[in-house]
Amino acid sequence: MSATAARLVVLLPALAAVLGLLLARPRVDAGRVVPARGLAVGASALTVLVALVQLVGVHSGSASTAVGTLPALDAGELRIPLQLQTTTATALIAIVVAVVGWAVQAFAGWYLRDDDRYGTFAATVSLFTAGMLLVVQSADLVLTLVGWEVMGWCSFLLIGHWSRKESARRAAVKAFLVTRLADVGFVLGVVVLAVGAGSTAYRQVLSTWAARDGAGCADTAVAACAAAPSGALRTTAMVLLVIGVLGKSGMVPFHDWLPDAMEGPTPASALIHAATMVAAGTFVLAQLFDVLAAADGARWLLAVSTAVTMVYAAVLALGQSDLKRLLAYSTLSQVALMLSAIAVAPAQEGPGAGVLHLYSHAFFKALLFLAIGWLSVTVGGTAAATMRGGLRGHLLVRPAMFVGLLSLAGVPPLVGFVSKEHVLAAAEAGASQGVARAWLVLVAGLVTVVLTAAYCMRAWLVLDDVTAFHAERHDGDTATPAVRSAVVVLAVLTVVGGVVVLTPLIDLGGHIGWLLAVVSVLLVVGTGLLVRRHARGSDPAVRLVGPRVRRFDEGFGVDRLYVALVATPVLALARLVVFLDREVVDAYVRGAAVGTAMAGRGGDRAHRAERAATGLAWVVAGAVAVALAGVALW
Repeated sequence: MSATAARLVVLLPALAAVLGLLLARPRVDAGRVVPARGLAVGASALTVLVALVQLVGVHSGSASTAVGTLPALDAGELRIPLQLQTTTATALIAIVVAVVGWAVQAFAGWYLRDDDRYGTFAATVSLFTAGMLLVVQSADLVLTLVGWEVMGWCSFLLIGHWSRKESARRAAVKAFLVTRLADVGFVLGVVVLAVGAGSTAYRQVLSTWAARDGAGCADTAVAACAAAPSGALRTTAMVLLVIGVLGKSGMVPFHDWLPDAMEGPTPASALIHAATMVAAGTFVLAQLFDVLAAADGARWLLAVSTAVTMVYAAVLALGQSDLKRLLAYSTLSQVALMLSAIAVAPAQEGPGAGVLHLYSHAFFKALLFLAIGWLSVTVGGTAAATMRGGLRGHLLVRPAMFVGLLSLAGVPPLVGFVSKEHVLAAAEAGASQGVARAWLVLVAGLVTVVLTAAYCMRAWLVLDDVTAFHAERHDGDTATPAVRSAVVVLAVLTVVGGVVVLTPLIDLGGHIGWLLAVVSVLLVVGTGLLVRRHARGSDPAVRLVGPRVRRFDEGFGVDRLYVALVATPVLALARLVVFLDREVVDAYVRGAAVGTAMAGRGGDRAHRAERAATGLAWVVAGAVAVALAGVALW
């Protein structure tokens, strides 16, 4: 049964996407759900059910580790099995993705109820979800690449959904170009790993490349090990893969596209930022962790980028004038945190801490985005000044936002606390072994803990400001039961998820460094109280940052830096290529054409210069000469 569930969990949202496009133009019937909305929400709910069946099958022991999808392909010496997998990790993350997908579809049906392109949006969300589920369930690098590229294409469509706005079009193109550039590395890395292993199956790739310098190869992979070069090429392949992951996840230096993605509708932001595209790289690297653990160069690249990103993004989040962009920068910081665990976790501990933070982040970040989106409809925008005091009087969004921000800040026993402490514990374990990059991540992580607590407290003080409360702001709240259900489910999972994960850890003696956990909790509480005291009834960011808020909104001028360091040289090179093409390469062709034209004009002028009489005389003379020659020769 779990084998069938593994296929259905990918096929259901894909089929919903195809059928959704057929219903892309909704019929608005008074008091009835339009077909596109019913299809999108119903299919996503069914996907959740199938994902649960798969998890039950895994725990009952009936699951197989490899599930065939299509006939295997043989491309010369390369074998492409095209298989899915069913493991506890894949089944759990599939449920997380399916739940977030359902919540987003339920919310989008209300949030975009007046959008004439809602059907297209819902179908794209379904296809996006199918792409992420394919990445999660894949046991084959080719299927992973297919899901990876589907998400990239869909992200372009979702971010640019409001294509009548120039800013949305620009943000969509930026996301597409930046992620496509990084994906070149991802594709090349996949090619190197597959060719070296002679197969695209994860199991074969791991058995071939995970052993250091080709030693310890499995008997079934001796030939592949002999063909695969040792450390240098392995590091090159993993560096290329890490570059692709950094681009898709929005890590420095590819980070600028992710905050601009807020130009898309809030449901798209919740989907992209919670459990799908930006977190997909974490799961891919977790699947290849044994190979990554043997490639120090790739782990250093990942550690440096994530350490810089988590601190830099948290600083920017603190000073944002728009709370939706605050959540966007918090996503950058939190994704950096989950990736950093994979960069520094000791080989014997594995990638569990990073995957756990992926699971945790999906719930509380989706909750925060949906709560902000719901609130923005009632107050008329997402700017901090507009949303000030908006939570007051809101019986459901207020506790949901409170739980989400506490989990983001890492307050126990919420799920955000559990996963964050696992990441810090992984960094501490690496640091205790003398690994320099682990120290870098550990220090950056503790700094990020302080900054995260600061911007979470700032967001709460702005949203819950009693001095700006107006009861009539919520009188027009039209949120449907589906929306309320989605927010409640995500809030419950944010609370209960932490307890569920924490309880077995306590029973097993735990993997959390409790001294470090106490330190981080004290940092969170102390920072929150300090920010609250400093606020004095106003927006803490205004008091701390003052007139420099605009610089925070601009990301400290990264766009201008891109123009100076990337766009300007590229455009200059393009102009040089055009000049060489037109003035050098084409010069020979144009020269031959000009020469031929000049010769033709010369002949034409010479012909026109002759007099008709002279021409006739020469004709007569020639005829006479021919006649005389004929008589003489006769």
